[in-house]
Amino acid sequence: MSRTMAIKPVFVKIGQYNIRYIEAGRGDKTIVLLHGLGGSAERWLPIIPHLSTNYRVIVPDIIGFGHSDKPTIDYTVEFLSKFLFDFLNHLFIVKPTLIGSSLGGRILTEYAIQNPQNIEKIILVSPAGFNEESTPALNSYIQAALHPKFEDVKKAFLMMAGNDKPIEQQIVYEFINHMKFTNAKMSFMSSLMGLRKSTLTPEHLSKILNPTLLIWGKEDSVIPITHAKKFVTSIKNCQYCKMEGCGHAPYVDAPELFSKIVLDFLD
Repeated sequence: MSRTMAIKPVFVKIGQYNIRYIEAGRGDKTIVLLHGLGGSAERWLPIIPHLSTNYRVIVPDIIGFGHSDKPTIDYTVEFLSKFLFDFLNHLFIVKPTLIGSSLGGRILTEYAIQNPQNIEKIILVSPAGFNEESTPALNSYIQAALHPKFEDVKKAFLMMAGNDKPIEQQIVYEFINHMKFTNAKMSFMSSLMGLRKSTLTPEHLSKILNPTLLIWGKEDSVIPITHAKKFVTSIKNCQYCKMEGCGHAPYVDAPELFSKIVLDFLD
């Protein structure tokens, strides 16, 4: 599956909200991918072909992002975790492996603490939670979300990549188009505030009981890799993989290697 191929979106009604997701592959086991702040299902396109060979892969636009509804509410971590609970129940997804990047990772930690019996395994990719101070890359990304001009968005994505790799123009245009949707900026900033208000401690993480893999790009300039130690030392059953030459989204920077790491963990 390439970024240029046609994707047929699926919309479902979760409560009173329309939620969009994409699906690929077949298998007895399911993988659910959760994107980060300001993202959409398309961010995971580079790895879906690798994962969908033997697994059913479900990738939603989290409520408030992409083409899903963006209600005028507080996007707290608890609200987003409840969204994940309702989404999985609506699609009758039983004991999936959950993979979450950045904001998606923080949603997964909250969900896993409350619903360990509903999860097979967890993969956290540069998860948010302990990011107490902002970074220049995050500030640039926030600026790009509030004022989505091509050069500003491209600059932000280059900073987040942190490895001098070229950024596909389609990624830039997708972000710009999504941020022009009604309430997109509101849900972005509300989710950011929700992250900063949420309390994630080693005691919270110690309640995660499922087998967990933590993946972090060494060149991550959004959430520095130094935060990885807090997750590794707090989650009881946690493996750790540092990806050299990758930034905040290693599944975009090195999709084949990332997919191999994930599949090895699942197998």
